[in-house]
Formats: sequence, C-alpha cells, structure tokens
Amino acid sequence: MEKQKINLPKILDKRGNLSFFEYPNQLPFEIARTYWIYDVPGGEVRGSHAFREQQEFIVALSGSFDVVLNDGENEERFSLNRSYDGLYIPKMYWRKLENFSTNSVALLVSDRSYDEADYIRDFEEFKILKNG
Repeated sequence: MEKQKINLPKILDKRGNLSFFEYPNQLPFEIARTYWIYDVPGGEVRGSHAFREQQEFIVALSGSFDVVLNDGENEERFSLNRSYDGLYIPKMYWRKLENFSTNSVALLVSDRSYDEADYIRDFEEFKILKNG
C-alpha cells in the first residue's frame, strides 16, 4: 500500500462526534504501539527520520500540523487538521512533522514496538538505502 490520506468514519451526534480506525477496515496493519506528540514549541520540528520496516498512521487529534514526506527523490506535504483524516506512511519514507499549531496533538500508531535499530536518522544514508 502506498502513502495516502485516509478519511476516517465520522459518526455525527448532537452530543459530540465520534471517529475511529481499526484493522483491517481503515488501517493496513495491526497496531503494536501508540504514542502522541504534544506541547511542541513554536517553530520546532519532530521526526526527521525514516524507518526500515515500521509503518505508521498519523492523526491530528487537536489543532494542526504538516507531515512532510520524502521518498528519496520527491517531497510531498500533507496538512493534517481534522480528527477524521489520517495519513498512512509505509516503511522507507523520510518524515518530519512541522508547523504545529497551539495545543495540537499528533496521535501516531505503528505496526511495531519501539526499536532504535529500525530508525534511519541520516538523510544521506536514507537516500542511499532507498535508491541504492
């Protein structure tokens, strides 16, 4: 499956709306880890790495931010600002999160537990591995 924005179900209710994701209906992988990023100071960037094997799905639970993806040749920006839209990122995409609004919360789910060996933290090394 290629990177893509996924529109999540939105159940409208006068008491408040509800959205969700589950495998295999919205996610192409089973969830092994969940984490969130919040209280990001103005101008800071999160991420700036790629994963050898890990896949992720990112949702802006609150506020907004941009996800910038690079496949080793081309760069693409996705603005996340709705809690019913998420971004699926397959392995081997360089990713960074930036332009966080005040009080934004980024929810990330992954198909793998944390493994430092899976991270590629040098962009030049990433390009060699991706295009080599």
